[in-house]
Amino acid sequence: MAKAIKSNSRGEAKKPYEGFPMFPHQSGRWAKKCKGRFLYFGPTAGDPDGKKALERFNREWSYLKDGKTPPPLEEPDGLTVKKLVNAYLTEKEVRRDAGEITDRTFRDAYTAAERIVTAFGRWRAVSDLTPDDFRALRKSLALTLGPLALGIEIQRIRAVFKWGYENQKLRHPMTYGTAFNKPSRKAIREAAQKREPRLFTPTELRSIIDDAGVPLRAMILLAINCGMGNRDIALLPMKAVDLDTGWLDYPRPKTAVDRRCPLWPKTIEAIRSALEERREPKDPAHADLLFVTRQGECYVQSSNGEKGAWKDGVGLAFGKLLRKLDLKRPGVNFYALRHCHRTAADEAKDQAACDVIMGHAADSSDMAAVYRHGVSDERLRAVVAVVHRWLFDNGGAA
Repeated sequence: MAKAIKSNSRGEAKKPYEGFPMFPHQSGRWAKKCKGRFLYFGPTAGDPDGKKALERFNREWSYLKDGKTPPPLEEPDGLTVKKLVNAYLTEKEVRRDAGEITDRTFRDAYTAAERIVTAFGRWRAVSDLTPDDFRALRKSLALTLGPLALGIEIQRIRAVFKWGYENQKLRHPMTYGTAFNKPSRKAIREAAQKREPRLFTPTELRSIIDDAGVPLRAMILLAINCGMGNRDIALLPMKAVDLDTGWLDYPRPKTAVDRRCPLWPKTIEAIRSALEERREPKDPAHADLLFVTRQGECYVQSSNGEKGAWKDGVGLAFGKLLRKLDLKRPGVNFYALRHCHRTAADEAKDQAACDVIMGHAADSSDMAAVYRHGVSDERLRAVVAVVHRWLFDNGGAA
């Protein structure tokens, strides 16, 4: 943390900390130079820490840097960025608490709202936003996000303003300009071609499984056996797994789509071992979870209720194992096991059965899905058998 310096040896004000956006001007005011001229944000006298000046700076800078006149010090009567995002997040929070959306969905919405506030300023009038503002925001996002992630984030940001219009917060739909469009499919494909595939080889996976402890080994086998993701496994209830019959019946938490999957003997054995060492949950609400940490907590923990942020204990444990085996590489993580499952499962040439196992919703354009009422267990067994052969029959134990 930077050391605060309030004044120099002559008692004159100085920057309170490194990175403070203003400096004390000789006129006795907090100032910032912009495009060859000085902008002032209040006297240093009575404000040696610059707190009052910083509040005004945060309020006005998004206007001043673009040569615009900031709103008055009082909050405008019209719709501001602050009012819009707060109303949007309030509804999202209600839906999250009602179980209609997940913590992860709420966190994504919160992040999008934060980006809007950071880019435009909380006091900015929404009606004052122009395509130039959204062009600058997209340029900023593109510095850290690839084409696919950029497109997703643009969609989330647009959702905030779309919600405002649909709920009569905005009189007209927001005009973004063509510069705020999502990247083209070609750009996304070209970026994907440059990335390393999110896959492990069968040899790598066998070494990961062999070296994993309890209960991580059971989690890994579930992920590759049934194409399950981190949160799927962290929130998996014991009643969803029948170890006697060897079946998993578990609607996917993200989509509530039913999923059914036959379990390999190896997977059943690993789950039984995990149950033998399972700790008593601290929270009664987690009593039915198949997996809890050594501290008796859920593997998915909320670290900030307001922002909906969460800690992924499954991913952290898996990442530690990858580093130990020197298999850690960008983008290839626990969720890559779901990619491995689907890549191998597709060799069964039964898309409907693969979708049932992974909990994928049927494509609305697939008319066959409209008339299909169930997939036989034999077809599901055939799919996981293909994945098993891919993983273990190349020099691995059955």
